[in-house]
Amino acid sequence: MEGISAAVVIGDKGYDSDKLVEAIQAKGAEAVIPPKKNRRVQREYDRDRYKDRNLVERFFSKVKQYRRVATRYEKTARNFLAFVHVASIMILLQ
Repeated sequence: MEGISAAVVIGDKGYDSDKLVEAIQAKGAEAVIPPKKNRRVQREYDRDRYKDRNLVERFFSKVKQYRRVATRYEKTARNFLAFVHVASIMILLQ
């Protein structure tokens, strides 16, 4: 997370640690990470924002179905990003 600024950090239960949540809040961001079931004190989180995480993960899963994106055949970052855009357009047109 060094060098990255964000207003909201969304993660799954695997990232639920006091140290990580405190680091996120120290940077001035909101941690949207659901607490694990075995926590003694259940922390509050924004459930509506957490639902958006699922949409993003499903979209990345669809983009990775394109072989050139999954294996990164492109040599330059510019060309790779261009093909990610093409794959995204193809998904949105379906």
